[in-house]
Amino acid sequence: MNLTLHIWRQKDARTKGKFVIYKVENVHEEMSFLEMLDILNEQLIAKNEDPVAFDHDCREGICGCCSLYINGRAHGPKRGITVCQLHMRHFKDGDSIWIEPWRARPFPVLKDLIVDRAPLDRIMQAGGYISARIGSAQDANTILIDHDTAESSMDAAACIGCGACVASCKNASAMLFVAAKVSHLGQLPQGKLEREKRVLAMIAQMDKEGFGGCTNTKACEAECPKEIKITHIARLNREFLRASVV
Repeated sequence: MNLTLHIWRQKDARTKGKFVIYKVENVHEEMSFLEMLDILNEQLIAKNEDPVAFDHDCREGICGCCSLYINGRAHGPKRGITVCQLHMRHFKDGDSIWIEPWRARPFPVLKDLIVDRAPLDRIMQAGGYISARIGSAQDANTILIDHDTAESSMDAAACIGCGACVASCKNASAMLFVAAKVSHLGQLPQGKLEREKRVLAMIAQMDKEGFGGCTNTKACEAECPKEIKITHIARLNREFLRASVV
């Protein structure tokens, strides 16, 4: 198939960006979206032009690096996948595709399609971990955890920190990201020891980074590639209220 790509090009964080049109031909429907961008970059390099900068790493839907807005949606037109899992069979010959970076104030554009998502890392550094001394690894059945709690914690742990929830929210809220981390750790016995300290520290850092408040529009849930539910945000609010009182 032949495609017309409208790609956001921006030299650096201080330079004004713009959309640039590129033509890509003979794209196979079984290619991933990132493989299609690889072909474009090979063509640009052959012409001695600057290739399009975009984030990628594992290309298996695990790392969360491939964060792109495609035709107005985070990670593209399909739900529950990252850009590296998006295949060209979901597009038609002759399509025009608009590709741009996350649009959120806490995520400044570094170059082209790459944004600085370090604010999410700093939120994790503030409290997204377990520091209590719990000893070495024990047998799986040493600490009994009921099925529903284990499933809920694992669902939250699926968060890959891609930032789609922030980019999709009209307030650029990071509530779903923070909720996933707090819910993941706070439900398990090992994480409950620091539950108050964790939620207070992570929310304080989230506010410091300039993220907005939750709008309850469910845009974050709709665009999350791991389909994390906003019920975790409800748990985050309860944990925050509890920690504030305690």
